[in-house]
Amino acid sequence: MIYIKNMDSGENKRNNEVRRSKLEMYVDILSVLAHKGPLKLTHVMYKANVNCSVLKEYLDFLLKQGLVEERTVGKQRVVYAVSQRGITVLKYFKELKQVLPIVEEARNQAMIPY
Repeated sequence: MIYIKNMDSGENKRNNEVRRSKLEMYVDILSVLAHKGPLKLTHVMYKANVNCSVLKEYLDFLLKQGLVEERTVGKQRVVYAVSQRGITVLKYFKELKQVLPIVEEARNQAMIPY
């Protein structure tokens, strides 16, 4: 038997995907922590779909902003949890997301074609 690898399907999938902005990734991390509770680094990594080095950088930023808390459970187990401030920020983003399609639609209608 001869097997032919279909290279087209993977390439098209990669080309059609839109990269998330930093802001979207911050919100995704906060959402994961808000909905799934305190999590270890690897669990946040998989649930938010962020690689480890990027996640560490983004968690550091979120910690400095007071949006995420680092907790030690037991002797050495470190988990991350969303803070009350982080929950407030998520609430504001949810409200903004509901308003944003209206603003985006108005902006697209106002554009003058070439």
